[in-house]
Amino acid sequence: MDSKGHRRIRGDSGVNAVERERIGAAFGSARDYDRHARVQHDIAYDLAARIAALDLPENPRILEIGCGTGFLTQALIEVGIGGNWLVTDIAPAMVERCKARLGESAGRRFAVMDGEYGLPEMGEFDLVCSSLAMQWFDDQEMAVARMLRSVKVGGHCLFATLGAGTFAEWRAAHEEEGLEAGTRRFAPLSELQNMQAGARVGDLVVQKRVESHDDALGFLRSLRAIGAGTPQPAHRPLGPAEMRRVMARFEERGSAVTYEVVIGHFRRSVP
Repeated sequence: MDSKGHRRIRGDSGVNAVERERIGAAFGSARDYDRHARVQHDIAYDLAARIAALDLPENPRILEIGCGTGFLTQALIEVGIGGNWLVTDIAPAMVERCKARLGESAGRRFAVMDGEYGLPEMGEFDLVCSSLAMQWFDDQEMAVARMLRSVKVGGHCLFATLGAGTFAEWRAAHEEEGLEAGTRRFAPLSELQNMQAGARVGDLVVQKRVESHDDALGFLRSLRAIGAGTPQPAHRPLGPAEMRRVMARFEERGSAVTYEVVIGHFRRSVP
């Protein structure tokens, strides 16, 4: 147990440990997340609708990875998904906020867990699900393989992640000034399609969601507000004059950003 009273689950891997601590700390301090995470909210509810259409057993065992403040958890409750849940996140503060939103019960437990390296090895869940957490993983293809190992034979793994087209407008504004954006670089669709290997039933759906902002500063503030402002490792921050030029370019384009959302659905095949 940790100091907040919920279970703590850790993997043995120390891969990229410093970076993972940075990401977890950023999300944990995102106290204004719910007000700014409009796209994240809509994606979670879309994913919940897809889960509601599955052939789950009457009382499924469910593992949620990267619960955040509870968008997907709440959406699943609202569509009538019951059963025995283990709700997890790498950031203790997020786990605590999700628990405060929805409450702990005999059928709903909460734990701090590294969703990439700390998964249970044995297939015990009817569903493993995650909304917008996997894009922060070191290797999403390997992560899906681990997720499927945690699923019972015939069980489901559903997730939403972000593709390389995310924030293309912000990156383009940098490139036009001969600069490189510090925002995270997400996996291209061609790489994400490799996740289908090894699963008898696998499907990827790509969506484009556009979020408008008043100006460049509004976009940057929204990233910080949702904890997604952690830059690429070793990124050199721009100087004030460089940043002003980039912001002007971005505003010339309309101050909107695209989220390239990749929704995956895999089913563990019979050995």
